[in-house]
Amino acid sequence: MTTDLPHDGAELTAQIRCWALELGFHAVGIADLDLSKAEAHLQRWLDAGFHGEMAYMSRHGRKRTRPAELIPGTVRVISARMNYQPDDSREPWSVLADSSRGYVSRYALGRDYHKVMRIGLKRLALRIQDQVGPYGYRVFSDSAPVMEKALAEKAGLGWIGKHSNLLNREAGSWFFLGEIYTDLPLPTDSPVKEHCGTCRACLDGCPTGAIVAPYQVDARRCISYLTIELRGRIPTALRRPMGNRIYGCDDCQLVCPWNRFAPNGENADFQPRNNLDAPELIELFAWTEQQFLARTEGSAIRRIGHACWLRNIAVALGNAAHTPLVVAALQSRLQHSDERVREHVIWALAEQADKGAK
Repeated sequence: MTTDLPHDGAELTAQIRCWALELGFHAVGIADLDLSKAEAHLQRWLDAGFHGEMAYMSRHGRKRTRPAELIPGTVRVISARMNYQPDDSREPWSVLADSSRGYVSRYALGRDYHKVMRIGLKRLALRIQDQVGPYGYRVFSDSAPVMEKALAEKAGLGWIGKHSNLLNREAGSWFFLGEIYTDLPLPTDSPVKEHCGTCRACLDGCPTGAIVAPYQVDARRCISYLTIELRGRIPTALRRPMGNRIYGCDDCQLVCPWNRFAPNGENADFQPRNNLDAPELIELFAWTEQQFLARTEGSAIRRIGHACWLRNIAVALGNAAHTPLVVAALQSRLQHSDERVREHVIWALAEQADKGAK
């Protein structure tokens, strides 16, 4: 059942945009539910096996691309954007160039964005309720089978670039997305024109060649997948290209010309914690599981667990410049209880031995 609007829908939409800005969002758009184009693209991606071990991408059938099947009664999606680029962090390329330090994707330096976004969206939904009375809604932020980027594109918040991230002319791609599924028949926004043109900076800049063609990402080669989603061993051929990236990868965003204009985020929750914007690898590798849990509390990093954290750092230490301290750090984990850690430490020690022999 669709909730009737108490007054002019355009007026309510204008109010929603104002409330969103007051709550810390940077843009809001309204999308209809026709995701047929995105559904076909997703199915081709799944058929190619590009999702790797992310079985959840196909687990919910068509609910991901048909919002009214996920939340019955939904007729519109309010899509919201929040900038996150921290203004108080070490310059990314300088960290990537220093093999003694680990690179953490900029989105994960502060508080877990899932919580920040959902809290803001809930407050926005309640503002709407104060205005229109009881209505049907659910809020999401990367927390359900939702086609966030496709919905944001339909809502006019940007276009999906060749690296598969959403791009905006004013904000680049350094932002989070969240949604309110609603039964309010709000007027919809129009998509914007794409502006990637002939640029292929993201394809050429991907360290592992994961962007196999424009708009096609093979997650099995993506460093974000390898360091976050993959729970087993990292393919040997992809370890050297990972460099010192220990949680996620931003290279396709760093090389994108549109991010030259991207503003910093204004939310203190997204500022770096525990010096993770340029951490020393040896120091991180020494963290006990208790230290890992304490220092990643409230962070998106925590969900990979201590063993995968050590696995990732072991690869980075294998790629680091050869020093006795690096070798000693790796040797300290040779008897670790987790086989994944031991296997990657052995590989890293072999890499260090090769460097030491030259």
